[in-house]
Amino acid sequence: QVQLVESGGGLVEPGGSLRLSCAASGTLFSIYGMGWYRQAPGKQRELVATITNIGSTNYADSVKGRFTISRDNAKKMVYLQMNSLEPEDTAVYYCKLGGTDYWGKGTLVTVSS
Repeated sequence: QVQLVESGGGLVEPGGSLRLSCAASGTLFSIYGMGWYRQAPGKQRELVATITNIGSTNYADSVKGRFTISRDNAKKMVYLQMNSLEPEDTAVYYCKLGGTDYWGKGTLVTVSS
């Protein structure tokens, strides 16, 4: 059974950094692309960043230059390094197994002074 478990969320001040992690199990991780999405209060879930199985990346315009997605296939992990955080980045962040409907339960990121 596929499981995705996010971690690393928390409260951070504007301008700060956080690193989110997503641990995958129950799947041949290395053949799938992975994605990070987020959902802010009262808003629809939106794409943040994706990474293909061979490491090609794509970012939402709102996070380009501030966020970096990466993966470690040996550890079945995907990461989201978030720098220069803004209050608008406050949301629950989810990881998703590409091309499937498998989602993690999310981790909350709050950017506030």
